[in-house]
Amino acid sequence: MKTLTDKVVVITGAGSGIGRSLAVEAAGHGALLAISDIDEAGLAETVDLVKNLSIRGQGAREVRSDRLDVADRAAFATYAAEVAEHFGRVNVVVNNAGVTMTGEFEEMTYDQWDWIMGINFWGVVTGTKEFLPHLIASGDGHVVNISSLFGLISMPGQSSYNASKYAVRGFTEALREEMLVAGHPVGVTCVHPGGIKTGISRHGRKTASQDAAAIDELFEKKLARMSPDKAARIILKGVTSDRARVLVGIDAHAIHTFAKLVGSRYQDLFARASTRVVPPKR
Repeated sequence: MKTLTDKVVVITGAGSGIGRSLAVEAAGHGALLAISDIDEAGLAETVDLVKNLSIRGQGAREVRSDRLDVADRAAFATYAAEVAEHFGRVNVVVNNAGVTMTGEFEEMTYDQWDWIMGINFWGVVTGTKEFLPHLIASGDGHVVNISSLFGLISMPGQSSYNASKYAVRGFTEALREEMLVAGHPVGVTCVHPGGIKTGISRHGRKTASQDAAAIDELFEKKLARMSPDKAARIILKGVTSDRARVLVGIDAHAIHTFAKLVGSRYQDLFARASTRVVPPKR
């Protein structure tokens, strides 16, 4: 896939952050959009942004928006069928919807694990499973699954988030291999963003002992360096270049390279560094 012009692009979690910027960027390339989010107000704002591009002749010819909880497998299956029927085809699926869960493993409940895995991992699996037949049938398909820098390296206090994003990485890389073996006309890209200026921390969950305000401030003022618009441009360039892996941000490249150089010792180094960087418990 060399261009997004006239391609049907499905994006989950499009009500804010990277998902919204991906929708606007894809629209700017002339894509037809099917965007969704559980946040209906945020999704409506994204629709307005995309339609304003279209009015100026710079965006998507058509935009479909739906409220969707990606953790609801039955609802996702229905959504995929309706989108495919609406447009007659699907070319690109971006499984972007994601959440954070911060806290030490020993404090976390099974319900908290079920919540984050239901969205971050099973949402990706369901979105891929339900749309894959349509992508194959299109003759020009692409799956884009959003992992994280934390799908390449681990951090204390992020055990559930790490688990979900490592799972996305492993699933996506195996899927790409299967598409190559089967000879299906479907590209597969796994994306690993570093710190992007979004509300993911603020809208995420924390265990009771965590200082939520301090954690959000750390992320938003010190760790999140790149705008979601720039991230979206990098991601979509990776799609049209059929790249298997896309790292987004200098931090993602630097930390990933550092971890490869020092091997498993990075865990000891990150553990010590976290005591100086991560806000103390309440």
